[in-house]
Amino acid sequence: MNEDFYRIQRLPPYVFAEVNAMKAAARARGEDIIDLGMGNPDGAPPKHVLDKLCEVASKPTAHGYSASKGIPGLRKAQAAYYQRRFGVELDPDSEVIVTLGSKEGLANLAQAITAPGDVVLAPNPSYPIHTFGFIIAGAAIRSIPAAPGEDFFERLRLAMRYTVPRPKVLVVGYPSNPTAYVADIPFYTRLVEFAREHDLIVISDLAYSEIYFGDEPTPSILQVPGAKEVAVEFTSMSKTYSMAGWRIGFAVGNRTLIGALTRVKSYLDYGAFTPVQAAAVAAINGPQDIVEQNRLLYRKRRDVLVDSFKRAGWDIPVPQASMFAWAPIPPAFAHLGSLEFSKRLMTEAKVAVAPGVGFGEEGEGFVRIALVENEQRLRQAARGVKKLLASG
Repeated sequence: MNEDFYRIQRLPPYVFAEVNAMKAAARARGEDIIDLGMGNPDGAPPKHVLDKLCEVASKPTAHGYSASKGIPGLRKAQAAYYQRRFGVELDPDSEVIVTLGSKEGLANLAQAITAPGDVVLAPNPSYPIHTFGFIIAGAAIRSIPAAPGEDFFERLRLAMRYTVPRPKVLVVGYPSNPTAYVADIPFYTRLVEFAREHDLIVISDLAYSEIYFGDEPTPSILQVPGAKEVAVEFTSMSKTYSMAGWRIGFAVGNRTLIGALTRVKSYLDYGAFTPVQAAAVAAINGPQDIVEQNRLLYRKRRDVLVDSFKRAGWDIPVPQASMFAWAPIPPAFAHLGSLEFSKRLMTEAKVAVAPGVGFGEEGEGFVRIALVENEQRLRQAARGVKKLLASG
């Protein structure tokens, strides 16, 4: 059989697969690996959410096909969340769609709006779906800085002036995965003005909106007047409510883009299992204690990680949001590169992390550390790191 499939040829080997294979092999040998590689929450949703899941699942009528764009109650709940949290008004029918996690939504929106040869601007480093969702759809990627500073806008101006064909889409994501960068309203205001001036679609990934550690909540691009003319935004219940495996996310904003995503999804799926959607409604509309609890949990783990690793000899910048730390490779090991350093970290320190190069070539020299183990395990990881650093 000819294996030269067009889209598969456009995908490089998945960098994380090599580290994951090593981790699986080590655990099969009985080794205790502290897994800080994948952003997989270790908690559970609150009891009232689980109760609603069981209640609806016990109904004989709940097991048929659901609605591809999401049940009305869940779309209304998400619109109400945006009104409470951001002061943004959304039409649940035309400006909100439920996705099977934000990752699926991003990939299918790329399919909906991309023609072969289109140019898409995406941050580097960034979460892989921000680039590969569009690569799979046939687009070409031009990288821009991940940090929301002056260089970001200078590179945007250069891209719009000199790229042929003219870029059509810009992807941003703050708080960022993997870098934990954050953006503010003045940044988004400037971005919306730029997008409107250059007829540029903006896709904002706000999956970590509720995991912030400062006094000011993270903003939404849709808070900027006129943003809905150019922007659509993705959110997720995965980290906020510890519901990663439930695969519930949302796209909201520009109704033309939401309509395009809705049409593509209508051909591909029948939506998430109805009891899961009903439980998601209970999560959004019910008590929000878990949101603050998770925020405090990740902040405490962040503090333990930064402090214990510093004592071990590895200085890690303090992330201001997200559930990740973006850590430069210790100088004595910088020559290895992020993939080889990650391998040594696993074999000698028994700690799994994500190599930065897996998030783009600008991620080389860094690793991403996920705050998904408890404080005791983080301190145990630091002891392993200390031994590795002492070995040179």
